[in-house]
Amino acid sequence: MKNKMRILYIDLQNSGISGDIFLAALLGLVPESNKIVKELEELKNILPGVSKLEIKLVKAEITGIQVNKLKIEIKETKDHRTATILQKALKDFLVNSQISDSAKDYANKVLNSLILAEAEVHDELAKNIHLHELSSVDTLIDVIGVATALDRFNAFNNNDLRIFCSKIPLGSGTINTKHGILAIPAPATLKILEKSNLITYGGPVESELTTPTGAALLANLEPQILQYLPDMRILKTNYSTGQKIFENFLNVLRLFYGEDKESDFSNLNHPLQKYVEQVTILETDVDDISGEILGNFISTFEHEEILDVQILPSITKKNRPGHIIKVLCYPEYTFKFIKRMVEELGTLGVRFNIINRVCINRRIERKSIDVNEKTYEINYKISFIESEKGKEMINIKPEYKDLKKISEETGITVKKIQLLVNSKIKQIYNNF
Repeated sequence: MKNKMRILYIDLQNSGISGDIFLAALLGLVPESNKIVKELEELKNILPGVSKLEIKLVKAEITGIQVNKLKIEIKETKDHRTATILQKALKDFLVNSQISDSAKDYANKVLNSLILAEAEVHDELAKNIHLHELSSVDTLIDVIGVATALDRFNAFNNNDLRIFCSKIPLGSGTINTKHGILAIPAPATLKILEKSNLITYGGPVESELTTPTGAALLANLEPQILQYLPDMRILKTNYSTGQKIFENFLNVLRLFYGEDKESDFSNLNHPLQKYVEQVTILETDVDDISGEILGNFISTFEHEEILDVQILPSITKKNRPGHIIKVLCYPEYTFKFIKRMVEELGTLGVRFNIINRVCINRRIERKSIDVNEKTYEINYKISFIESEKGKEMINIKPEYKDLKKISEETGITVKKIQLLVNSKIKQIYNNF
């Protein structure tokens, strides 16, 4: 019988991650959250330049749901704080802290991640870096607060807790900083993400959804990436929000804490796990349109953002011959293509289902080949998997449209052209 496994799932799909939103959510999962907040206020006596620091965990309402939110009032002078000053303040605070050594180590790693990211961005020694926005006392509030809250439910010293998180939206657009206007995500955020196993995507709003501190806090937890909850018995959930309000984006982070007594998690470490993505299957039945309309439908969709389209012959409930139309696309295009299917086919309804799929790496290599004393370019699609053992090639094949073009120009059959171009496959394999 397998041992009981505790699970923490961090759902960031509708929030991204920043230090304050993550801390607010964690405080809702642990006892004595007010005590943690009061301890954090002691930072005003440790970090030079802080004249006022008041922290409150309050409730906010998002679409009728009560969520946690941090309300922080700060008065400070921070223009000339270096990384060394921030590191010393963290060290001084942790000396008298009651959290475990592992939690202290985590806090130091998070701050060091932020400092090293800034140093890489500016190509300076870490000890000389002026952190500007990151030098505020709220950076230490987030780092120490998250470390303390995680330590309260034994996240660092026990092998029975697995931490998972969803893919992370980064936001888009620009942000104003001491260095001027920068593209989102910020350069420091990108440096942290480069060294992590986190899976991200752009958007869905024009604002910064993942901050450097949020990225560092999450990256140093090294969570397993899962787009959906694993099988678990949910014991407690909590919601939090940040300081930003959006018209069409919730900005609500969800935490799920629970346990699973039976599942075997070994499969979650499989190298194919990182290739999981979501796609939408659109499907409708038609029995009253001509073959010309069906052909035009496929031609119309050739240059759209669909992944695939299929038309399958069928027999309907009225014993009439018909067709099942299936379109595969990414979820963000679901309703765009439902509308197109209704308009192009005249169908009254379209079924859709968002599912997971595994889609492995692929890349294109171009090779030259001589046919009838003329040189042609052929694109080869190479599919492969990356794992701890390196790259494992799955398949190599020439692109059909290139074969067809050569066939049309030379009069040689596609089959014979294929035999000729396959001579390059061994060379590609050996060089891979």
